[in-house]
Amino acid sequence: MGKNQHVVAHDGGWAVKAEGAQEPTARFKTQGEAWEKAKAIARKERSEALLHGKDGLIRARNTYGYDPRRIKG
Repeated sequence: MGKNQHVVAHDGGWAVKAEGAQEPTARFKTQGEAWEKAKAIARKERSEALLHGKDGLIRARNTYGYDPRRIKG
């Protein structure tokens, strides 16, 4: 399983950062563009994509591959 991908506010725009990474993988003007890229990377790496709001709280998450929760959905 690969590293989880986080979409975070970054320098007036949005960035995709791998979990534990210092530097962003990619930077975007819109949150939507960053979210699509994070989901694509997470699908490829069979990990999780997490969407953070400007306040830093997680707004959404998608799991690709193994899901430790037993609840479908």
